[in-house]
Amino acid sequence: DLKCTVRSKRYKSYRGLMGEAAPNILKRDFRADQPNQKWVTDVTEFKVAGEKLYLSPIMDLYNGEIVAYRTDSRPRFTLVGEMLETAINRLPANSRPLLHSDQGWHYRYSDYCKRLKEAGLEQSMSRKGNCLDNAAMESFFGTLKSEYFHRERFASVAELKAGLDEYIHYYNHDRIKMKLNGLSPVAYRTQAEIG
Repeated sequence: DLKCTVRSKRYKSYRGLMGEAAPNILKRDFRADQPNQKWVTDVTEFKVAGEKLYLSPIMDLYNGEIVAYRTDSRPRFTLVGEMLETAINRLPANSRPLLHSDQGWHYRYSDYCKRLKEAGLEQSMSRKGNCLDNAAMESFFGTLKSEYFHRERFASVAELKAGLDEYIHYYNHDRIKMKLNGLSPVAYRTQAEIG
């Protein structure tokens, strides 16, 4: 009566050399003194009813706010490219954050690097195979999956996608954090902008 339990494989976006890797400028310094100073990004995978859904968010390290995100059924470049465009379009004038990621192919793709340069954003990348270099985003994924994804049952990817929209809104606007003085990310940023 032996049974074998097989761990599901984690999504890895590294597919070999694409473009040159950017240096690790962030160097695990996850503190930011003001909004839109340091951003982090990554892609995570969900499996529901035999299908997959990929989530690509950008987080502001100042308050942990998810400033932009996209979902897609495949991890194609538009997933990351459209998310980046949304984030850039929401930037206040004269804000040029550092944007840190892993070395996944999306972030080494020429169109991605070109768009960062056009927008004046500095690119930073984790060392290959070192998830601790992007621990802030990994922590968000862990929170999202433990508080929401693993507690619910989803009949379809569409149902999960709608639920992710609701969770990210809750995470930004309602979920308080002690390190933000008991405020939500949006309330903390708003208080700083007023003060």
